[in-house]
Amino acid sequence: MADHQKIHPVSVPEQEALPKPTAPLVPRGSSRSENGDPERQQPPQLKRSLTPYSPLKPPKKRCCCKRCLCWTCCLFFLLIILLGIAAAVIYFVFQPKIPKYSVDSMRITQLNLNNDTSLSATFNVNITARNPNKKIGIYYENGSHLSVWYKGTNLCEGSLPKFYQGHKNTTILNVNLTGQTENATNLLRLLQEDQQTGKIPLNIRVKVPVRIKLGKLKLMKWKFLLKCRLNVDSLSPNNVIRIRDNRCKVRFRF
Repeated sequence: MADHQKIHPVSVPEQEALPKPTAPLVPRGSSRSENGDPERQQPPQLKRSLTPYSPLKPPKKRCCCKRCLCWTCCLFFLLIILLGIAAAVIYFVFQPKIPKYSVDSMRITQLNLNNDTSLSATFNVNITARNPNKKIGIYYENGSHLSVWYKGTNLCEGSLPKFYQGHKNTTILNVNLTGQTENATNLLRLLQEDQQTGKIPLNIRVKVPVRIKLGKLKLMKWKFLLKCRLNVDSLSPNNVIRIRDNRCKVRFRF
């Protein structure tokens, strides 16, 4: 009878624990180490400091102001260009010329020193207005003022009539002026001294509102400022007064 084989349990020795490595598993220069990812190990404050800075955008109001200023300047320069073009067209088409004026004659009906030392004066002046323009008319409006001055003193004053002066027209205006000057004793003495020399300086000032007519177009109201300097030989009432010289200048004002 065959012998029965006996099976005895054999104890298997336990696997020895592997020694801990003494050197890093990842070579030097690598992005990882035995302590993990360095970027994940940094504190959150350091992460925020490395975030790139983005500058703040300027406010929209400043851009709107710059845009409005730019448009305003463009419109202003455009207006200047249009006005220049209009002035050039008017100049070449209508060829405007300045009106001419002269004081042709003067007559004194009263120049007396009153008992209260005031001086009463009444003058009659003839002024010639010439319009040399071929395509421009002049409307002389109400509200004009004419005065006669002697050494800074207003002797008398009056106004021009309202009328229309057409193209290439010459108009003679007859104007009556009256006035009274207080405390005129010294003024009359100076007049008598100049009368002995035969040269009395007078200034005539005229302010008159006018409207210019270009063809059929009537422009806005302007003001003519006329200043005439003349020398006369005498200021004796009811005598013929001779005007030695006569110089008139015209200015325009809106």
